[in-house]
Amino acid sequence: MGVKKKGLFLWIFSMLFIFLANCSERERVSELDSKADFKTMRERMVETQIQARGIKDARVLSAMLKVERHRFVPKEYQNSAYSDQPLPIGEGQTISQPYIVALMTEILELKGGEKVLEVGTGSGYQAAILAELAKEVYTIEIIETLASSAKKVLLDLAYQNITVKVGDGYLGWPEAAPFDAIIITCAPDHIPNPLLEQLKEAGRMVLPVGTYSQELQKLIKRSGKIETTNVTPVIFVPMTGEGVKKGK
Repeated sequence: MGVKKKGLFLWIFSMLFIFLANCSERERVSELDSKADFKTMRERMVETQIQARGIKDARVLSAMLKVERHRFVPKEYQNSAYSDQPLPIGEGQTISQPYIVALMTEILELKGGEKVLEVGTGSGYQAAILAELAKEVYTIEIIETLASSAKKVLLDLAYQNITVKVGDGYLGWPEAAPFDAIIITCAPDHIPNPLLEQLKEAGRMVLPVGTYSQELQKLIKRSGKIETTNVTPVIFVPMTGEGVKKGK
């Protein structure tokens, strides 16, 4: 190769290297900007949608600030991840409105050492919030594709205290029971008896109950009896599965 050709080759190579380096830097800066934007949106979400509506538990607020909701929604909805609304996650299911996630979590009154059962894994977002506040989280999803997707995201985020299972949540998780707290993120038309049986004495349960008209309820087991408090009207996707059909 002649000196001129060799020099031209080196010049082209160096220019290509600089171009690729610049592209990589732009992508890195863009990624950093996106993270900063999401962080700002998450802070605004907690301040205006959650704290302003009366959520006071400092640990719940901290978890809502930490967990990246945009990681749990499809890419086409990520820019709306911190908006005051549920969002589609596929299979006719949704990720719940941030305020409702915070409200249901606060109702459980978690202190840090609890074993929690979640019925309706969905995107995995609620499980991640619970994992920030409890010792162990067991979460059941009846739709296999959602369970698989949620498990992958949760593993990517390095959660070690969440166990995901595909199954009929109405029937609970007998082999892992009893639970200090149970949260149901889909609406049965009545309170599932298997879940009541798997709730510890003094344990708390929160769930939406009803069909067209649903009420978010807080349950506490005291001396084997259930105390029920209505919290607020809500709209959740219905619970499905053989247990619901049979009304066990």
